Amino acid sequence: MKAQMVLERLTGLIAFARAGSLGSFTAAAHALSVSPSAVSKSVQRLEAQLGVALFTRTTRSLTLTAEGRDLHERAIRLLRDAEEIEQVAMTARSEPSGRLRIATSLPIGMHVIAPLLPAFRETYPKVTIDLRLSDRIIDIVDEGIDIAVRIGDLTDSRLLSRKLAPHRLCCFASPRYLGRHGTPKHPDDLAEHQTVSLRYQSTGQTFRWPFRIGSRIVEIGPPSGTTVDASDALVAVLAADGGIGMAATFVTAPYVARGELVPVLSDFSVERHNITAVWPESRRANPAVRAFLTVLHRTFEDRMKQTK
Repeated sequence: MKAQMVLERLTGLIAFARAGSLGSFTAAAHALSVSPSAVSKSVQRLEAQLGVALFTRTTRSLTLTAEGRDLHERAIRLLRDAEEIEQVAMTARSEPSGRLRIATSLPIGMHVIAPLLPAFRETYPKVTIDLRLSDRIIDIVDEGIDIAVRIGDLTDSRLLSRKLAPHRLCCFASPRYLGRHGTPKHPDDLAEHQTVSLRYQSTGQTFRWPFRIGSRIVEIGPPSGTTVDASDALVAVLAADGGIGMAATFVTAPYVARGELVPVLSDFSVERHNITAVWPESRRANPAVRAFLTVLHRTFEDRMKQTK
């Protein structure tokens, strides 16, 4: 009975640590792969055991109380110690095994990572994959992520990182659209065409199209009749003869292979070197992380060769 109480208390502390860091039971539940009600009940039991209220709850927010703030940092340390124990155990086994939590954006997850997972698990059957796709920038340490793939500049100095192969940004359109409206020869010609633009979910800003003109990179924001906030939606509009749009070649590759899209203004396309794999210091020696990094790096290199 006493052992069960200790286990419940530890479960409550883990739920409390995640909820305090993420600001909601729902986000904590997502990070822990349990239901929001399970997180809420664990925290309630912990509050009853400790005899203090850890959160101030309203219908719209979850805020740490003064007592909760005092205990939260200690709970975070406990959680990190538990994760380090888990990592040491995984490293000692040397063979990749256990749950591998991967976080990345929707386009990379859908078009690069998801397709490689079956072969990865066939090679490493003792590894179970938890893939989380979102355009939200997350704190991978606080959310217990083992490895993340990010586009853009890195700001978290706590993370180890590895640059992946560059990707190419190019304009695309359907053959039918080009047959009706002609093919532009220069970025300036886009003013005479229907264009489709991408708006970032994370910032609300519209993506500016980069072109290599001579020795310079010039970015333009064409006036678009259609704007979407997901890369898959953008290429779907283009494939339905919606106009010309710009996307990464790893997103458009299946459409190009099926003949639904063709490159446009490819002489002006741009390479970007801003996709990076990141992982916490505590995962440095994790065999599953190391194995996945190797496969991921090779996959990006292969994709880049296919688009040249």
